[in-house]
Amino acid sequence: MKIAIVNDMPLAVEALRRALAFEPAHQVLWVASNGAEAVRLCAENTPDLILMDLIMPVMDGVEATRRIMAESPCAIVIVTVDRQQNVHRVFEAMGHGALDVVDTPAIGAGNAQEAAAPLLRKILNIGWLIGEKTARSRPVITPPRSSASRQRLVAIGSSAGGPAALEVLLKGLPRNFSAAIVLVQHVDQVFAAGMAEWLASASGLDVRLACEGEPPQSGAVLLAGTNHHIRLLKNGTLAYTAEPVNEIYRPSIDVFFESVANYWNGDAIGVLLTGMGRDGAQGLKLMRQQGYLTIAQDQHSSAVYGMPKAAAAIDAAVEIRPLEKIAPRLLEIFPK
Repeated sequence: MKIAIVNDMPLAVEALRRALAFEPAHQVLWVASNGAEAVRLCAENTPDLILMDLIMPVMDGVEATRRIMAESPCAIVIVTVDRQQNVHRVFEAMGHGALDVVDTPAIGAGNAQEAAAPLLRKILNIGWLIGEKTARSRPVITPPRSSASRQRLVAIGSSAGGPAALEVLLKGLPRNFSAAIVLVQHVDQVFAAGMAEWLASASGLDVRLACEGEPPQSGAVLLAGTNHHIRLLKNGTLAYTAEPVNEIYRPSIDVFFESVANYWNGDAIGVLLTGMGRDGAQGLKLMRQQGYLTIAQDQHSSAVYGMPKAAAAIDAAVEIRPLEKIAPRLLEIFPK
């Protein structure tokens, strides 16, 4: 994979070079010391992946991500040494299309290959995504559902560009929204709590991490909070699970949507937002086959039109809507 490094700190650049050297298939295409230089170099020689710092002179990583995704789009991973102080910048960059975030590998601290492993694992996952892995077929299970039940659920999946899209969607819903909401966003568990806090602050809703064994409930927005998948069980509660182990992204949107299709005993809406790859498309189709309303974000309002495009291609979405029209539609279906 051809990889670019954008970082103004020589030690960080060296740490990334050493980490990438553990995988001979990776080539450092170019190095930029600020965001403006990265925008120019990316236009001249677009890499497969950019490892983007956040805090830099001239132009920071957030603005550079926005410019690159608008002008010369490619996969971007945010690499930071202080995720706690930069949590808002991280999600702003992801809102502009950055796919993921990872800590800068440490130099001279213990086993160098172990220090490089998290970064290399992220790159491997992204390689699968941008390689357009063929979607798997899944069995359709049709358990009986009681039409008398009035429980309501909105299941939302998102990836690249998701944090900003979720902010817009949640801001459009009232605090007393009548349905439970469960979010599955492609984000590492070390950033999940920060994302929940950020979304709660931005939207004014009760956004928190989903806990093992709790049921979805109206008034709460539950975010998948570990590197395991989240799924709905037959008894109506949420659980984290390592299976299936071969899913590219953890948590998987397909896994959660499929569990909703199989086990939710009430009314539900499936929503698939911006993101690279195909995760969520097959699960959304299963929800549609069970008679649930399914919505995919449209191309114009998507930071990365990958997952919604995949859903549209297999006729998984009943409706395709611009981002700003999704919350009003949810309120039409699930009024007070």
